Amino acid sequence: MNVIFRKATIIDPQSMFHQQTVDVQILDGTITHIAESLPANEACKEIQIEGLHISQGWFDTSVSLGEPGFEDRETITHGLEVAARSGFTGVALQPNSEPVIDNQSQILFVQQKAAHAATELYPIGAFTKGSEGKDLAEMFDMKKAGAIAFGDYGKNINNANLLKIGLQYVQDFDGLLIPFCQDETIKGHGVANEGIVSTRLGLKGIPNMAEEIMVARNLFLLEYTGGKLHIPTISTAKSVALIQEAKAKGLHVTCSVSVHHLVLNDTQLDCFDTRYKVSPPLRAEADRLALIEGVLNHTIDCITSDHNPIDIEHKKMEFDMAKNGTIGLESAFSALSTVLPMEVIIAKLTAGRALFGIQTQPIAVGSKANISLFTPNTEWTFAKEHIQSKSKNSAFLGQTMKGKALGIYNNGKHITHG
Repeated sequence: MNVIFRKATIIDPQSMFHQQTVDVQILDGTITHIAESLPANEACKEIQIEGLHISQGWFDTSVSLGEPGFEDRETITHGLEVAARSGFTGVALQPNSEPVIDNQSQILFVQQKAAHAATELYPIGAFTKGSEGKDLAEMFDMKKAGAIAFGDYGKNINNANLLKIGLQYVQDFDGLLIPFCQDETIKGHGVANEGIVSTRLGLKGIPNMAEEIMVARNLFLLEYTGGKLHIPTISTAKSVALIQEAKAKGLHVTCSVSVHHLVLNDTQLDCFDTRYKVSPPLRAEADRLALIEGVLNHTIDCITSDHNPIDIEHKKMEFDMAKNGTIGLESAFSALSTVLPMEVIIAKLTAGRALFGIQTQPIAVGSKANISLFTPNTEWTFAKEHIQSKSKNSAFLGQTMKGKALGIYNNGKHITHG
């Protein structure tokens, strides 16, 4: 599709047009002209939206889509359409399907399902076979097939020696490991952050220490072995401090935080609503503020929606029994806009490509058009009708939002929100 975006403000520090309001012409998927004012072109559809901003395409480093095995929660085709309408031109797919994505054929299967989508899918392969934490999966074969990293989604690597061996092994092919950090013996039967709120509500607590011990252990292993590590969805102030210290030592470690941990805290649990049951759990306000500071000082490298659709049968039930997870693609940008400056949000939503070794596309003449479209200032309330995912388990229902994702232009396709 050929388009001219009129009066679009570019947010891209890599572009010579950063912070300028210009016209952008795209022909056959390539940016051909950028100027203060472009003449009409009958081959192009003209798009002019009040307050339109564009940036490099957003990339989500943690998305679950169910398929194969849990298509009732979400499918790859529909999930990628939701991602496109939510402003994401690329997503990293978690391997938590049935069967688990732990071999080359499963990598090829999900890639084939995503072959013609506007939003690109980059599979994460499982670190262990079946994500059971016992034997290393076929990581080299998966890397050759297109896997960008390896991890067992939401599962701690209990065997420290297995992680040590894995870190040594993947260095032969520049592999990246993503170890979820939560000591299962300390977590026990916990379902919420251990603190005043869990005590008052009578919910079994998960102390911050359950995460921090594993962050410290994994960083110690990284220091011993070398290689690269990406620590996903950290949730505590101490985790931020540990990673900051590791970076100061020169260790090759990056990390992410979820949108919901930046915006919400454990006081949301007062109503026992299972939409707020996530892993790691929503933490205390002091931790939330420390995570915000970690984003601002760049200890935290990127922000993820940690989009995880759960069917109603496994979510709308007793708090102790409900599965962890919230969807987050549709609400990610708007929720973040309530707690962070716009340019910081864009930087953290676009950083994932470089972290995972994927080529970036600055907004410049001659570049492939890989852009996200949004408005930064509209205030509104997120409601069920704004959810386009098959599953409706959003932690942000009823929340005041700021700004809106308007869609994307990528792979020669213009996908709009709504």
